[in-house]
Amino acid sequence: MQVLIQLLITGIAMGFIYALVAIEYTIIWNATGLLNFSHDKFILFGAYMFAGTYVLSLGLPPVIAVLCTIITMFLFGIVSAFVIFNPLSRLSTNLFAVIGTVILGRIITEAVRLIWGPLPFSLDGFLKGSYKIGSVVVSRSHVIIILVCTLITVSLQLFFKFTKTGKAMRCVSENKTAASLMGVNVSINIALTVGISAVICAIIGILVVPIFNVELQMSSMIGLKGFASGVIGGFGHLPGAILGGILLGVVEIFGSMIIPSVYKDCLSFILLIIFLLIKPSGLLRDRK
Repeated sequence: MQVLIQLLITGIAMGFIYALVAIEYTIIWNATGLLNFSHDKFILFGAYMFAGTYVLSLGLPPVIAVLCTIITMFLFGIVSAFVIFNPLSRLSTNLFAVIGTVILGRIITEAVRLIWGPLPFSLDGFLKGSYKIGSVVVSRSHVIIILVCTLITVSLQLFFKFTKTGKAMRCVSENKTAASLMGVNVSINIALTVGISAVICAIIGILVVPIFNVELQMSSMIGLKGFASGVIGGFGHLPGAILGGILLGVVEIFGSMIIPSVYKDCLSFILLIIFLLIKPSGLLRDRK
């Protein structure tokens, strides 16, 4: 029983990571109509900025390093929006937009390679250890992931529903022309959306540092599974993204009990194919 509980917590933790990726995908899609194929590189950049620059190079305490990384990534997202996403969102051909985000991802990857080098590294002691709840031993990193991701998802829902800026972003996602006619600055709102998206990516990168080494391929599989989570839950739908991520994480962890763990990544894509064949709209996309 203890093993099942531990596996469930691990699955939920990884599911929340996938859910955050799906949420990041979703808010960019809703705001710009673009699929951000460079989002996993934003995660990579955030992880390197936190671990490589603020912690190892500058020696900042982790809390201060997290705040600095969030600010840096928000500004990076704003700049990316004005240079990349705003111009691409006005193009009539989506192919050019796809190519643009892919190229942005390659630029980020090569910049990371040049700045921090190609060799992997890790942060000793960061979010390491475990908690014992009765007879169940839970990884500290998994508990922190669940708490932080829950806080972020709740905060985003409240932000989009109750704040003036959040409502403006929702208007832009529904109809850019109508939002512009009602006095909403579409370009500024897209920039804020991309900035928030970059912050989410930075937090994902920080949260997975204790789980993976900080290296150039650390976010590739996370990005793919996050996309799968969004499709499974209902693409473009925030609650669906959350549900899809958690479902994917739990299925992946418990599936590794049946098949060799080296093949567990296949389960995510098998589940994605099943949903595309049976219910392509996703779990919650049809609900209002």
